[in-house]
Amino acid sequence: MRIALLGVGLIGGSIGLAAAERLDGGAEVAGLDPGDGVLDAALELGAIDRAADSISDALEGAEACFVCAPVGALPDLIHDALAAAGDDCVVSDVGSTKRDLARAIDDERYIGGHPVAGAETSGVAHARADLFEGAAWYLTPGERASGVLYERLHRLIAGLGARPAAIDAEVHDRLLAAVSHLPHVLANVLVSQASRTSAEEGEPLPRVGPSFRDATRVAGANSSIWTDIYLANGEAIAGEIDAAVEHLREIAAVLRRGDADALASWNEEAGGQRRRLAEAHLAAGDLHELRVSVPNRPGIVAQVALALGRASLNIEDLALAPAPDMNSGSITLWIAGDDAAARATELIEDLGYPVAEA
Repeated sequence: MRIALLGVGLIGGSIGLAAAERLDGGAEVAGLDPGDGVLDAALELGAIDRAADSISDALEGAEACFVCAPVGALPDLIHDALAAAGDDCVVSDVGSTKRDLARAIDDERYIGGHPVAGAETSGVAHARADLFEGAAWYLTPGERASGVLYERLHRLIAGLGARPAAIDAEVHDRLLAAVSHLPHVLANVLVSQASRTSAEEGEPLPRVGPSFRDATRVAGANSSIWTDIYLANGEAIAGEIDAAVEHLREIAAVLRRGDADALASWNEEAGGQRRRLAEAHLAAGDLHELRVSVPNRPGIVAQVALALGRASLNIEDLALAPAPDMNSGSITLWIAGDDAAARATELIEDLGYPVAEA
């Protein structure tokens, strides 16, 4: 597998290390990065095999390309990558906002991506081969996305240790505003509020406990990355902030009333909701092999994957098999759990495609 990395920081470097260590048959990774000394460091770490001197050089012979750059730089870089990529090269990215990219790029070789993995640290020096182990890696295929290239990208990402899941680009941004972007906003607010309170009281901050440390772990995250994220997903984040403010006002009113029963109920409900959210990501049950008969036309794989993604059904693996006449074919899906497989079968049949379980 030949892989091109446009950007070799924490995420790009970790892709390179994971590809070298985990992919069957290994990988040949070419990297391009404008940072001083980055490519030398990546070569020394083994994150790349070859330092490229241009986008076309990095993409030469590549079967997959990951554009790993701040959100604001992604549109131009992805267009440049597509211009240099071959017809059978899948181009993806690792940005945490997807809506604007989905609207700006209409090419069957482009499939948006977002690994939900990272750390407070940045740079290739902190790259790890196990960074994506068990992590969700969202894919946002467009209507014209190539099924063959989607299959390749899905298998590649699974090979890196992640769990790929298809999701609509608009839905992705709304959900990430709630579970990723809002927490960064709140972390910044909490440290600012604590600092202000300390100044007003004329006392140093007391030794903080784990709750404050955990809640503010991401405060002041890399501005070169997060400023673009805030701007690109501003409307959705602002909506989540408004909703959070309303909830805080409701709890403030309960506190002022001194309503112990309401507080206990609120606290216990939050605990139950957290458990449900955590358990939703755990795969359970045996794998079921579902074979779907489909016409051979662009967008079929994306249609099926997104339908299952909207129902929170994860595809553990998939394979494509065109018929000899190339007019039709089959998609083989592996779904974990009896209930999940039954629901997947129902959803796919609702799309008009017959399903058989092997």
